[in-house]
Amino acid sequence: MVFMCDSGITRLSGQPKALHHLKATPHNVHWGYFDASLAPAVIINSGDLIQAEALTHHAGDDPNLLMDDAMHHIWKTIPEADRTPGVHLMTGPIYIRDAKPGDMIEVRYLSMTPRFHYGSNLAAHWGQLYSELGERERVTIYNLDTATNMAHAVYAYDIKEKYLTPGRINSCPECDRQPALKGVRVPVRPHLGTAGVAPDVAGRVSTVPPGLHGGNIDNWRIGSGATMYYKVQVDGGLFSIGDPHISQGDGEISGTAIEASLDVLFQVILRKDFTFRSPLLETPEYFIVHGFGDTLDRAAKEASLDMLSLLKETGLSSDEAYSLLSVSGDLGVTQVVDGVVGAHMKIRRDSLPENRKS
Repeated sequence: MVFMCDSGITRLSGQPKALHHLKATPHNVHWGYFDASLAPAVIINSGDLIQAEALTHHAGDDPNLLMDDAMHHIWKTIPEADRTPGVHLMTGPIYIRDAKPGDMIEVRYLSMTPRFHYGSNLAAHWGQLYSELGERERVTIYNLDTATNMAHAVYAYDIKEKYLTPGRINSCPECDRQPALKGVRVPVRPHLGTAGVAPDVAGRVSTVPPGLHGGNIDNWRIGSGATMYYKVQVDGGLFSIGDPHISQGDGEISGTAIEASLDVLFQVILRKDFTFRSPLLETPEYFIVHGFGDTLDRAAKEASLDMLSLLKETGLSSDEAYSLLSVSGDLGVTQVVDGVVGAHMKIRRDSLPENRKS
């Protein structure tokens, strides 16, 4: 059940209790996996703020522009064999006191600041059009213009080898640089591609596929000003963040976004007053639910069913909610490149009934 009020999901006051600084160090990151047995990087109370560093595993696409000494230390410390079974470099986990399976955590993303003024897009072998475009991998390096909050391509280069080693470092000073996307500008919208709680599964769980725990959702709307709700699966939640981006379109069809490290400020609030099956996103204008599956049809149906459930909590009948989904709900493709594909359904908050359950 989801508890609703006139402004959306009932908001707790969430007055900050403490501020924790969570730097990305070899002891505070885990590369390629969630794991319910991991020791916490930090233990917090409900309502605490966390200032955390999220690092892109694609920094090696141009280490001169995308890496600093602290990142080189992580790359040297964590062996390639320990970056498995996924690819994303995760910061955490964060243990929330009193969080139990079935509870929800409300994560208010307050700010996301790029660590550098550059990012990388890889047209990868897992991209949707890899076969159609000659089965080669191509890196495009983008520069972020803070004055305009736009990004433009600086150069591109091709790589014959597939990206198989998470954190692969290329020798960009020696690569064949080519001009790219002359005159093109893209809006910068920093967000986290991957974040979530530890699944209740023994051993490592890959960061690549998204799921009910969150994970690699790759929705560009999960940025500053957004609130995500995740269902706790193990004691303490064990929440981690990673896979930072500065821009991405729906679909992420080349396989990656503009991958770039971020400093993220967020607040975590423990919620025992409602539950929801899948990762739920709230923005100032929309409620957005996520569906996942082996096919887009399955993912779309899962998103639609969960939105139907959400709307019924406002007092609508199933038939009424179904009609509203068709005339006001927007069903979209989140990503098609993570093995498990994703869809999302969004509906305007001002479309919902005024007399909601409380």
